[in-house]
Amino acid sequence: MNQNIRVRFAPSPTGPLHIGGMRTALFNYLFAKKHGGTFVLRIEDTDQTRFVPGAEAYILESLEWCGLKPDEGPQQGGGFGPYRQSERRAQYHQYALQLLDSGFAYYAFDTPEELENLRKEYESRGDTFVYDARVRASLHNSLTMDKQAVEELITAGTPYVIRFKFESGKEIVMQDLVRGEVVVNSSTLDDKILFKSDGMPTYHLANVVDDNLMAISHVIRGEEWLPSLPLHVSLYRAFGWEHLMPGFAHLPLILKPTGKGKLSKRDGEKGGFPVFPLEWQDPVSGEVSPGYREEGYLPEACVNMLALLGWNPGTEQELFSLDELIRQFQLEKVGKSGSRFDPEKAKWFNHQHIQHIDNKALIKPFRSVLELKGVTIGDAKLSILIPVIKPRISFLHEIWEQSWFFFVAPDSYDPAVVKKRWKEGTPEMMDTLALALEQCESFTAASLEAMIKGVIEENGWGMGAVMNAWRLLLVGEAKGPGLFDLAAFLGKNEVIDRMKRGMAQLGR
Repeated sequence: MNQNIRVRFAPSPTGPLHIGGMRTALFNYLFAKKHGGTFVLRIEDTDQTRFVPGAEAYILESLEWCGLKPDEGPQQGGGFGPYRQSERRAQYHQYALQLLDSGFAYYAFDTPEELENLRKEYESRGDTFVYDARVRASLHNSLTMDKQAVEELITAGTPYVIRFKFESGKEIVMQDLVRGEVVVNSSTLDDKILFKSDGMPTYHLANVVDDNLMAISHVIRGEEWLPSLPLHVSLYRAFGWEHLMPGFAHLPLILKPTGKGKLSKRDGEKGGFPVFPLEWQDPVSGEVSPGYREEGYLPEACVNMLALLGWNPGTEQELFSLDELIRQFQLEKVGKSGSRFDPEKAKWFNHQHIQHIDNKALIKPFRSVLELKGVTIGDAKLSILIPVIKPRISFLHEIWEQSWFFFVAPDSYDPAVVKKRWKEGTPEMMDTLALALEQCESFTAASLEAMIKGVIEENGWGMGAVMNAWRLLLVGEAKGPGLFDLAAFLGKNEVIDRMKRGMAQLGR
């Protein structure tokens, strides 16, 4: 691409950032970086009635956690600021007036009560009221009154909105980089409000004006904005900016795990998985919603998972770093249909990314978890433990669950395992095994494996009968890593001690 690529992520600070919004930010970021472009963050806070304290800070922290650093934004600044729409409000009115002057918009003085009465009247007839070309000529607006009457109402401070005037019966032809050509007849569209009675623009006007003033080359956003595309394209044409109009790409929905309907906060609550990147506490209700970060997900895994919700690299590769995603990302490989969210697949991504972390980099997090449990351990021992435990965990908070038996001898034994594994003759096998272990000079995993297999073969025992009973004595349950690794880590004295205590408790 030869043009100067500039994309924007434009969230509203009305609450926590859904992972669908996070994916939109990611795809914008990937597209910008793939083409050497600019990733802009713009906070769209024109709707002050829905503003939520702390939401903007949450958005910024979420992007930072995922490694999606804006090139321009409220924190970074840039040559196209300010980057909060509330700080740009003075400019929007002039553009609304421009549309009024050119005949593409009109003043509407209908009161909320009048419009509500019309809705009820239409409903009583089994119809739906739409403020459009069919009805506007009979309503209280500047199309039905002379210029002097309009000016008198405005001078008197009569509340009004400014609506876009769609030409009736016109086919609006649009191009979408994901969906191809989209054609909508203007007769199906209502005259959207562009400027509200509180002196603030609606999303539609502010969005188009800001995208133009910020030289945005591509608008990559969620599928829910597709119905707004005819208005936005019409606004570009009304302003005479068609030659500057960005390329539009509407991303498919992220669907519920069932595949039916858009993924929601309630789905996460019912399914026990997060739908937000970070934990969020509602400033009014105090309700806390879980986040991927606090649930133990790595940002790399979260980004990888989100990238494959709607984008297909066209290969069998599933694991990507952020740099690999940047190199391979193409809008042409974004699908049209929704992508089903799979909580188990999200866990799988986290497990895989943990496996790719260098063992040395895991020393600090492993030690932090163990120290919380009162365990002090040196780097040498940790270097032995990490490769044994790492394949068994999907989250770092599972470290203790999968390693406690390296540090704490069992004080009880799972009754179900005892019933299944502690049979007649088992104590005698364990006595023989303990004696062989006492005589073993080299207590490495490899030498222990060779020696114990030799003892089992020499005595004609079943491997399962011996190993399952031995695991019960060392761990107290039917879980844990390879026994030879565990025994080598514990050392001869601890292994023999656990065996003797276990046999004394389980009896003969």
